[in-house]
Amino acid sequence: MEQAIKVLLVDDHEMVRIGLAAVLDTEEGIEVVGEASSGSEGIRLAQLYKPDVVLMDLVMDGMDGVETTRQLLELHPDCKVIVLTSYLDDSMLYPVIEAGAFSYLLKTSRAAEIADAIRAAARGQSVLESQVAAKMMNRFRQPKQPAQKPPHEELTEREMDVLKGLARGLSNQEIADELFIGIKTVKFHITNIFDKLGVEDRTQAAIYAHKHGLAD
Repeated sequence: MEQAIKVLLVDDHEMVRIGLAAVLDTEEGIEVVGEASSGSEGIRLAQLYKPDVVLMDLVMDGMDGVETTRQLLELHPDCKVIVLTSYLDDSMLYPVIEAGAFSYLLKTSRAAEIADAIRAAARGQSVLESQVAAKMMNRFRQPKQPAQKPPHEELTEREMDVLKGLARGLSNQEIADELFIGIKTVKFHITNIFDKLGVEDRTQAAIYAHKHGLAD
């Protein structure tokens, strides 16, 4: 009898882990050997269970999916990390691929697609969400631009909304309430804003926004 593919789930949302485990346990040849609610716990359980495949969330409190993937693969280079996330942001997509992620799926994927990606990973075949594949192809196709764009032009519309909130001196919770998004999502956007603008804190971000006429 062929040995089951051992899968470890790493996601800080309990209901996501419960749902994935319930679905995957019905799939022939796939066994969920562990569930981790954080990146550090994922690394610990990977050392314990030696999974063949890890389903990795990207945005988690503490260590994010990019750094977790990097550290996990340093310890277990034969493991295949499949990113399973709600985010398609360039600031997370390219770093996690560079960190060694084998496949990249969105949480809107059907259960059968996730199971197929696990089986493919076990065979050494990578699977990329169509939108991810298109982004990567476009990145390679784009010619080098001689002129440098202002950093704020790289911000997404939502990141710009969050920056305006920072410029007004709003707290993370106030921004979350105003934009009807979760506070963890606000923190995620703020990290991206700092990286794209090249600033180190909220004050510098607010100064940048006012200097460039971006504040309301």
